[in-house]
Amino acid sequence: MAHKYIFVLGGVMSGVGKGVTASSIGKILQARGYKVNPIKIDPYLNVDAGTMNPIEHGEVFVLDSGLECDQDMGNYERFLDVSVPHENYMTSGMVYKYVIDKERALGYGGRCVDPVPFVCEEISRRINLSIKKTGADITIVEIGGTIGEYQNAMFVEAARVLKLKHPADVLFVLVSYLPVPNKIGEMKTKPTQYAVQTMNSYGVHPDIIVARADRPLDDKRKEKIAFASNIPVENIISAPDIESIYDVPLNFEKDNLSARLLKLMGLKAKTSDLADWQKMVTKTKNAKEEVSIAIVGKYFKTGDFVLPDVYLSVIESLKHAGSSLGKKVKIDWLDSHDYEEDPKKLGELKKYQGILVPGGFGERGIEGKIKVIQFARENKIPYFGLCYGMQLAVIEFSRNVLGLKDAHTTEINPTTKNPVIVIMDEQRKLMAEKNYGGTMRLGAYPCVLKKGTIASGAYGGERISERHRHRFEVNPAYVEKLAKAGLVFSGTSPDGVLMEIAELPKNKHPFFLGSQFHPEFKSSPLNPHPLFVEFVKNALNRKIK
Repeated sequence: MAHKYIFVLGGVMSGVGKGVTASSIGKILQARGYKVNPIKIDPYLNVDAGTMNPIEHGEVFVLDSGLECDQDMGNYERFLDVSVPHENYMTSGMVYKYVIDKERALGYGGRCVDPVPFVCEEISRRINLSIKKTGADITIVEIGGTIGEYQNAMFVEAARVLKLKHPADVLFVLVSYLPVPNKIGEMKTKPTQYAVQTMNSYGVHPDIIVARADRPLDDKRKEKIAFASNIPVENIISAPDIESIYDVPLNFEKDNLSARLLKLMGLKAKTSDLADWQKMVTKTKNAKEEVSIAIVGKYFKTGDFVLPDVYLSVIESLKHAGSSLGKKVKIDWLDSHDYEEDPKKLGELKKYQGILVPGGFGERGIEGKIKVIQFARENKIPYFGLCYGMQLAVIEFSRNVLGLKDAHTTEINPTTKNPVIVIMDEQRKLMAEKNYGGTMRLGAYPCVLKKGTIASGAYGGERISERHRHRFEVNPAYVEKLAKAGLVFSGTSPDGVLMEIAELPKNKHPFFLGSQFHPEFKSSPLNPHPLFVEFVKNALNRKIK
């Protein structure tokens, strides 16, 4: 069987849902028995997503390999329940850097190196590397940005050339948006028609149009798009706003999208098996009892708007855990800076059944987070700290239990007399050289769990592997003091040097646990992460008066 390619492009505006569309297409084809290979292309010149401010770009997702990439890679892993290799992600920065480095090394034999064909050839080379690595049947390539932007033009050109070489094996899916202006009250198809025309100007034509809108498309709108775009009306797929992104694959199958895609690719239509997915979605929808969780962060606000995408994997992991328990997780996003400015507001945290402090960097808002952690510990509110959230829990414990009032992290206070959190030895030289990009402790590392702890009980074993993204660690010089004061380091690196999980015993607190790693990167709706499940389970036990 010839390898098949599906390119997913966006029209009209950003944030239209290309990532969820690509993930859902992957899911319905996977359910048909095909091995799917998801690739994300980001057109920015950053070599990877690791150096970008979360407010600028949203969450940075980390693969097992340690590559820092776009949050859509997290969607791929969650929908397909697979670990995606680093070959499946590329940026303009990666591609251009490779081409320039190769030219500097006379890799092109003295030829004039132009974007066409050399950049396009490098894009194709990377796609082929991914196919060889995964051994998949169908590759789904999501091209970031919006059609018509010059930033992604080279990637569309590479797709055009691939279509020219393999006309029967390459499909294009356009994800477009149909607005309904308030004062007009009619769904407008013209922006999508222009998006198709723009796409045509690149020499490619959509085979399927996924029409995003706040409501389902009527037949009239489908006919207008089909007529203007020269596409069969049955290939116009309605994708209205929904409560959960996990409904999307099921909605696509209501329109027989997988059968249409397979027919267009000349593949046999094997029987679809989405039973487990349907069961998960139904269980989530039928959940009545709510559990209230506060996420206390500092990256939520962007102007007058709230940007929950900064912590997308955390939010989805909480939902996975709630769904597995037949409960609905109600999340409130709280800005840690508010508790720094007005500690009296801490009292409002009593209305929550659980408090989570996610990862982050820098000084702003951390004293507010430390106050929140203290409040959760002293008031027996289930607490879950991720990465920085664990480090700040260690600082709080050091200050208020050990009595080391100036305890701090050297990331914020390099001259503190009690540096309970310090930079890792291998990171010190990198920071001195200002070598920031892709140099943190990144990717999957093994961890050994201590018997009889919350962590080992949740995992049901003693050896795990989790993904990291940090430069600082618990100072080994303070581990014994912290342990004597009652803080249990229930997870360590195999050599016992790095403290990976810290918790309080059950007889001291219902659930107080922090992980140096990011468990949210390994949760999926069909396989919720055990630490998130344990956190939500304990939060349910807290009854709010």
